[in-house]
Amino acid sequence: MPIANAHDCVSQAPSAAGLPLRRDLLVGCGEWGLRNLPMDDHFRIAQRFGFEYLEFGIGGGQAGRLPESPSAQDVLAFRALGQRYKIQTPFCCIENDFTLSDPQAHERMLGKVLSQIESAADCGATHVRLFAGFTPVGRMTEPQWLRMIEAFERCDELCQRLAMVIAIETHGAIVANSDGSLTHQPTVTTDGQGLRRLLAELPGRIGINYDPGNLKAAGADGDLHLGLLNGQINYCHMKDWRRVGQGLAACAIGDDDLDYVPLLGRLAFNGVYVIEYEPLEDTEHGIGRSLDYLKRIVPSIRFR
Repeated sequence: MPIANAHDCVSQAPSAAGLPLRRDLLVGCGEWGLRNLPMDDHFRIAQRFGFEYLEFGIGGGQAGRLPESPSAQDVLAFRALGQRYKIQTPFCCIENDFTLSDPQAHERMLGKVLSQIESAADCGATHVRLFAGFTPVGRMTEPQWLRMIEAFERCDELCQRLAMVIAIETHGAIVANSDGSLTHQPTVTTDGQGLRRLLAELPGRIGINYDPGNLKAAGADGDLHLGLLNGQINYCHMKDWRRVGQGLAACAIGDDDLDYVPLLGRLAFNGVYVIEYEPLEDTEHGIGRSLDYLKRIVPSIRFR
């Protein structure tokens, strides 16, 4: 399937409830667990499992990502990998924080993100994953909020010109504990009141990268905000978090107690569900466990 058709496939607005328990599930491979590996290995591992959609990243200082400012040669080499392995890469992850308290630091952050969105488009991306930011929701000031919304408006204007869409990931503010575990604090993308205001003030084209594992980790209860977000989801990460020592550690879906059966039964999103296995020590095994779990709970999974 050429990239143009891939855009049609992955950017469809949600259309029907009760997706996977009545039909198959289209899955792709996330990039965060591959972040320490050379880019060629990302494609090799994805091909080994049969994936035809692969997420990629720009910046953030990770060895397995394109550099902060990809050159024309970087872009050509990346696209050549997709052609060589016959894998599409419509999903790009950019590292950002639009809730910085320093206005000058915020402007520098926005300039970097705008430049990287253009690089993502050059790489063939149709969706760009952004964060709102990592300031705990209780410490957000009104100026920070207004700068955040304006930043998304400017990014959305650029994405419209580039035939791309934004997906804001549901993600808490992470604090590292002394034992190596992580604690998630609520942000505007995991707190119900924050999400309601965010949806009310964002440009309508901007969607949500729904990550139920992150929402669980940040303390969201009930339906993990699915009732609130279901109509805006244009990207989906699948993982879980388990209790370890003082906090949490990321794990595969099926490794802990997050039940994807009711979630997938209600999710209206009709695109690629990206398996995001985060641990670095057993990346391929974790991807495999995630696929095995999906095979147990849905009629069938597919890769294109």
